[in-house]
Amino acid sequence: MSINRRKLLTTSAGLLAAGAFTGPFGVGRAFAQAAGPTYTPEAGASLRLLRWAPFVPAEEEAWLANTKKFMEATGVEVRVDKESWEDVRPKAAVAANVGSGPDMVMSWFDDPQQYPDKLVDLTELGTYLGEANGGWYAGLEAYAKRDGKFIAMPLCAIGNAVVYRDSHMKAAGFSEFPKDTAGFLELCKALQAKGTPAGFPHGKAVGDGNNYAHWLLWSHGGKMVDESGAVTINSPETLAAVNYAIELYKTFIPGTESWQDVNNNRAFLAGQVSLTANGVSVYYAAKKDPAMKEILDDMRSVNFPIGPVGESVELHQTSTLSVFAHTKFPEAAKAYIKFMYEADNMNAWIQGASAYCCQPLKAFESNPVWTADPFHAPYARASETLRPNGYAGPLGAASAGTMADYVLVDMFAEAVTGQSSAEDAITNAERRANRYYRV
Repeated sequence: MSINRRKLLTTSAGLLAAGAFTGPFGVGRAFAQAAGPTYTPEAGASLRLLRWAPFVPAEEEAWLANTKKFMEATGVEVRVDKESWEDVRPKAAVAANVGSGPDMVMSWFDDPQQYPDKLVDLTELGTYLGEANGGWYAGLEAYAKRDGKFIAMPLCAIGNAVVYRDSHMKAAGFSEFPKDTAGFLELCKALQAKGTPAGFPHGKAVGDGNNYAHWLLWSHGGKMVDESGAVTINSPETLAAVNYAIELYKTFIPGTESWQDVNNNRAFLAGQVSLTANGVSVYYAAKKDPAMKEILDDMRSVNFPIGPVGESVELHQTSTLSVFAHTKFPEAAKAYIKFMYEADNMNAWIQGASAYCCQPLKAFESNPVWTADPFHAPYARASETLRPNGYAGPLGAASAGTMADYVLVDMFAEAVTGQSSAEDAITNAERRANRYYRV
């Protein structure tokens, strides 16, 4: 399907633009790039971007609007395909390893670390953007760099926070939300007793499942590996986290062991659970549906409670933007990325995302979206506070593989469902992690 730039259509398969204007040398018409490196799209260049399906439609609309501006300025055709969160990772890995498919991908966490030699070096652009925009947030930058070079561009952190029904919390006997894990467990017990249970995913959910599992582990002082990359998951701290998860799971609505990223949203908005964790998307889903006014008015957001470790330690969904080495148009891809990160365009995207996507560069932290609604507050510092999933060791193929294989998520799921004892679940996780860390 071809679509001219005057009529840009979005479909489930993607977005196409055609009718590009070319100059006398066959290169798309020039466009004004901000200071810094200049990238001239190759003659006849066209690009295909694979991205994750949006949970906030306006976020995608803003991204596509910026893409349209780029196409109109350069004549470079850009197609945007979207896949479910769970499908982006395997499709990107296949494209990288077979050397064909999309030119660029919005991927998750440290996925680029699995195939760094299959990606275009973006160090020049990454260095420039960081220096020009107050610097990258350290956690996001870590995901995008390998051996001091940018193998991807930090894109965003999708903040994760607890969302709950205020009236249900108060009916359960709590005047305010507990700040520690002990109080949190008591709240969940009380909610269950009132018939308004909690629910967190123990299934293979790329975002919510990993966010929850890492919070459970880190809040109790556990970690998958130490600073040298040696697997340390089999520890008293991990056992405490698993035992805590077992008790918490007893208060959940049945079936959370099979939940993926859409299920907690649906359960909360259907009134099946009164407490879960999610991005801000669940709030906007309720806001756009008049039938959910009662839930919307009763909905509150708060950061995860603090565990025995004594500090807030959270994993937030992170996305990076990579260019595959097999692309025929690397200069056009770099020009596209640079354009999307220009201040007006990046701010428009962050604004459109309505607090769903937290900025990758510090210059954009003053975007008015963060103070536009009190519900946004727990999500505002996601880029600043996130802890990379490979903590406390270095990010790389091992950390990426361990997460992609859901080693930590499965450890908790095995234990809470009774498939394995707590000790056996931890031993299984240790064995699986050691395969990636090559012990």
